[in-house]
Amino acid sequence: MEHKYRPEVDGLRAIAVSAVIVSHMGDPFSHYLRGGFIGVDVFFIISGFLITGILYREMNADSFTFRNFYERRAWRILPALILVTLVSIPFAWTLMSPEQLTEFGASLIGIGLFASNIYFWLTSGYFAPAAEELPMIHTWSLAVEEQFYVLFPLLFLFCGDARK
Repeated sequence: MEHKYRPEVDGLRAIAVSAVIVSHMGDPFSHYLRGGFIGVDVFFIISGFLITGILYREMNADSFTFRNFYERRAWRILPALILVTLVSIPFAWTLMSPEQLTEFGASLIGIGLFASNIYFWLTSGYFAPAAEELPMIHTWSLAVEEQFYVLFPLLFLFCGDARK
């Protein structure tokens, strides 16, 4: 199945990345882009747009399978996630107190279950001042995206035939 390259999507990605970076740079830069979470929102919109197109095309061509869909998502997401996680572990082991290390381990379980957004929401809150000290808090948006990948194809499938 051919997927047409969309350069405008890459442009939106660049804007989204810039928004996230500027908001995380701190003062005085973050003053220019308060609430850089708009960059994350743009990523969610791009993901929804692209996934909807993939599902629509594949379901119309009778080529959609959950296995292929999830396998492609796994190959796209898991290598970087595993690398970041494995690189973070020795630093956590070396630099964190026992209490922090326990919290870090719990966050890794949340990450492994693609539920780190729920874990961080229940334990600290993304906007809490101490959130800056949670090395894996950035995975909350990835968990939201993965939850979308699990639920959206099911919703798409149950809402009826895509050809109608």
